[in-house]
Amino acid sequence: MERIPILKMGPYLLVTIQVDMHDRLAMTLQDDLTERISKTGSRGVLIDISALQMVDSFIGRMFANMAAIARVLDAEIVVVGMQPAVAITLVELGLSLPGIRTALDVERGMAMLGKSLAASTLPTPGDDGSGEGDAGPAE
Repeated sequence: MERIPILKMGPYLLVTIQVDMHDRLAMTLQDDLTERISKTGSRGVLIDISALQMVDSFIGRMFANMAAIARVLDAEIVVVGMQPAVAITLVELGLSLPGIRTALDVERGMAMLGKSLAASTLPTPGDDGSGEGDAGPAE
């Protein structure tokens, strides 16, 4: 069975799609990515689609599903390298890809994930990092 490699790179997962996506491969990628996020605890996923020449509505929905699943698992997806024809097709199909952030290239995508991860690990106002809430001592 054909699979798209998912590489762990620090706190992130890197997916580089180098083949034309078909429905079965997209579903396998979704399953594999869900499993890897869960196993590794990765907080960010970078998906490079620069080699992808076309998408259809099913593939677009699968990307949106992957983003929704990643959010439930406390991870974020950034898609990089989208070809103009792919962007035009997604817009013409009316697919907005909620939950997916995009960047022009891998370098910008990694910077975006880095900023997002840094922002999510900053303590909130009033949080002393102890993990205890403001409820006061237990009685």
